[in-house]
Amino acid sequence: MRKKLAKEEGNRKKFRAVIDRLGKKINFKGYTEETVLLKNVVDLETSQVVTDHLWLSLTKGFEKITLESGTLIEFEARVKEYQKGYINNAAGINLGRADYKLSHPTKIKVIT
Repeated sequence: MRKKLAKEEGNRKKFRAVIDRLGKKINFKGYTEETVLLKNVVDLETSQVVTDHLWLSLTKGFEKITLESGTLIEFEARVKEYQKGYINNAAGINLGRADYKLSHPTKIKVIT
């Protein structure tokens, strides 16, 4: 589904999604970081689902709203390419492939 995002790489767009749950990840420096899982992410311009799920870091914008499972939100985000899969440059292993994500979420608001 994220192939639809490939056409919009580098653009900032408006999206709508449903908050599923909170989580944690260990970032590249070894620190635990709070995350939020969004389901059914829809591009508001085309009204098409761009991905069925998406993990984002819990930024200040998310901290300002009530994060409950099932809450419908709107936000703006930038479409970026990243490498998905196993990559070990020291060993010369590159099993990664290009995928697309949303980054830098802003203007997050709850839809009633």
